Amino acid sequence: MLQRDYLLKEIEKIASIVNAIRQNIFGGTQNFAITLENTKQILQTEINFDLDKFLDFDFEKSNEYICSFEGFSVENIEMLATCISEIGFRNQNENSEKYLEKALQLYELCNLKSKTFSIEREGKMSEIKNALVST
Repeated sequence: MLQRDYLLKEIEKIASIVNAIRQNIFGGTQNFAITLENTKQILQTEINFDLDKFLDFDFEKSNEYICSFEGFSVENIEMLATCISEIGFRNQNENSEKYLEKALQLYELCNLKSKTFSIEREGKMSEIKNALVST
């Protein structure tokens, strides 16, 4: 019972952190945005997640890295993928392709881990694939 409570707490913690980052970067009710560097710092400080290192991993290493965090459920991985893809779509520089490719990997990981098919997830994957083809 204690282990289950701990896991639920970790899942909720990661979900709230990713949601807060998405809200602050991509608009909320307040009129401010945090920078990408602040996002990296929040992930590093709150859950010891190194976004720069994660972006350089291949699919297998990404899967291992995500699985090393107890709070990354399929839903949290999908939220992280959405956050990273939004950064890639909005940040039109040399790294945007890297963010989009990583988001696509995360969505594919969700498909492998999830027992249910998601039309919304597939739509996001198609959007990313189209963006990557056009770059």
